[in-house]
Amino acid sequence: MDAGEPVVILTGVHVGCFELFGTDRIRSVRGLRGKTVSLSELGTGRHAFLASVLTYVGLDPRRDVNLVTHRPADAIRQIAQGAIDAFVGFPPEPQELRAKKIGHVLVNSTLDRPWTQYFCCIVAGNREFVRRNPLASKRALRAILKASSICALDPDRGARVLLEKGLVRGPEYALQTLKELPYTTWREYDPEDTVRFYALRLHEAGLIKSSPQKIIAQGTDWRFLNELKKELKG
Repeated sequence: MDAGEPVVILTGVHVGCFELFGTDRIRSVRGLRGKTVSLSELGTGRHAFLASVLTYVGLDPRRDVNLVTHRPADAIRQIAQGAIDAFVGFPPEPQELRAKKIGHVLVNSTLDRPWTQYFCCIVAGNREFVRRNPLASKRALRAILKASSICALDPDRGARVLLEKGLVRGPEYALQTLKELPYTTWREYDPEDTVRFYALRLHEAGLIKSSPQKIIAQGTDWRFLNELKKELKG
């Protein structure tokens, strides 16, 4: 949105997903000053989350850490060998790291404040499509939110679907992820708070130029969410 892309955010879905792992020689986020942190790719959600975390504790993500990119499997191997100091993981990578006792968690966005107070995953649409097709947009959003409720109420069913679609390698990490993430928070949290919080962090980090107010005004539309909160009973 900061780059002028025609994107509009329609809702948040759930809290969590991202986890920042460090080696045993790193005891806190501030301890990453001058250290090497691996991401799968710059400019992604992992990058935005890491930049937000670093900025929140007073570090400059552009100067105070050494950012490198690896495929997740390579990053897991390198953090196990101590070749890198930290790694931003996304399911099922955190589950694998914990199962193999590799490193330790510095920040878990599912459990640690303030990250637990803001959405990780959101639903966004093309602005022009949403404007021209409000009924289709609302139907799509309804389907996604109903699926989110299924993940919360019947995680075994959700894991089976992921396996049948070939979206995960094995059942244990998929089921663990579905049980750990709070899939009902779309009813409880205000997505505008999330946009404001992360836009402010990214603005402080120098990754975006737009103010939170501009992002909210030009890039959000909560009409369908407000209607579906009334229509989809808990």
